[in-house]
Amino acid sequence: MTYTQEELAKAANYILSNSESKVILFYGEMGVGKTTLIKEICLQLGATDIAASPTFSIVNEYEAKEDIIYHFDFYRINDPNEALDLGFEDYVYSDEWVFIEWPEKISLLLPDDAQKVVISKNQDGSRTLKLTSEVS
Repeated sequence: MTYTQEELAKAANYILSNSESKVILFYGEMGVGKTTLIKEICLQLGATDIAASPTFSIVNEYEAKEDIIYHFDFYRINDPNEALDLGFEDYVYSDEWVFIEWPEKISLLLPDDAQKVVISKNQDGSRTLKLTSEVS
């Protein structure tokens, strides 16, 4: 699916409608719009807080209408054990929404049934996203 900034809600809805898991992994280069897309997904889930990048805190928690949302950003970790020290497994197996940026940093800890979203930037400024269940 290809989308523009103005079509962000459509992209978020596409992910929510087609995801086979509540654990969603976001892959893409720095600046491609992972956090921006996650913010829109949180809004569509009815989050009462405005989502922000958890780059320094590693995890942010948001309340939604019917769920809790956990938003991880593992860009700054150097060892998957840092995720374990945070209690990552408790979050990921909580049956709540879990959105993970930079999941490649903790690839050995990811559940097999997680939904993978790959975002790439096109020359015209639009983004292309691909949904797959193949976790890498």
